Amino acid sequence: MTTQQWFLSSEAQLVTSISQRIEPFWQAHFTQGSFTGVGNVRVNYGYCIPDNAQYSVLISSGRIESLLKYKEVIYEFYHNNVAVFIVDHRGQGLSGRISRNPHHGYVDHFDQYVADLSWFIDNVVAPRQRGALNLLCHSMGAAIGALTILAKPACFNRVVFCAPMFGIRPALPGWMAGLLIGISRLYNALPGTSGYFFGQRDYHADDFNVNRLTSSQTRYQVFRTLYSEQPHIQLGGVTPQWLSAASKAMWDIEHHAARIDQPVLLFSAENDSVVDNQRQARVAAKMPAAELITVPGAQHEILLERDAIRQPVLARILDFFGATE
Repeated sequence: MTTQQWFLSSEAQLVTSISQRIEPFWQAHFTQGSFTGVGNVRVNYGYCIPDNAQYSVLISSGRIESLLKYKEVIYEFYHNNVAVFIVDHRGQGLSGRISRNPHHGYVDHFDQYVADLSWFIDNVVAPRQRGALNLLCHSMGAAIGALTILAKPACFNRVVFCAPMFGIRPALPGWMAGLLIGISRLYNALPGTSGYFFGQRDYHADDFNVNRLTSSQTRYQVFRTLYSEQPHIQLGGVTPQWLSAASKAMWDIEHHAARIDQPVLLFSAENDSVVDNQRQARVAAKMPAAELITVPGAQHEILLERDAIRQPVLARILDFFGATE
């Protein structure tokens, strides 16, 4: 239960707040930059640091996401005296693309994501950090975050995983997933094929009533409007290369989860149809100091949900990160 009143955004006022408060805040207080990651890929990032920052949070976002999608969350953290740092993972958002089609969800190895995040921590976050550094992750960003914890075990004070991608739905046996990935790779070697895994395609915006991400129509529309107005951040489906890399990453996380010994909150979305909640629970059970919280009524994008779902989660996160013990 939350111990104090936090500054939290209101869904009912969000559209007005974006133009009148969040955008002016963004222009005045949010600093952006980029660096060159492994393989000469440009990686974009941003941060904002309030004068009275009590501690710092590094956000590791999910697949297809951009730091631009996190304006509301960053605005809230800033007004709760939290310094925020965020990276657009390679191949998505404002960062450089890797494959011939900029809509491809592509990466060779998740180690490349980890190398980018590690460089960012060492060269951008550490010189500017205020107080302890905490880690907030969503979906694919949670897999990247977990691997980064394993690579830099002393880096983070506390960790929050929101709907973490520790398994993907549908949850297939390893041998079947590997077979399908292999067949898809062979198929995509033929001339004229899309390069996507079976059933995947370029970016498209689902109607709200069939979306699998959130029950908040307001926040869903804000998200889709952003991607419509800034098509350079759009991303489509995944490639077999990404799926192969993700599969290895998820098995590595499960195998080494006992080494993630920081205090952890794992928020599992009750109605998630994107990631595997059973595997989340299995991985969380191996972490020595993890608490798994099922969020009733939530779909995959917990931080994009309606206020009744989202606000208690944000308050719990702020309580958790601000705890002194």
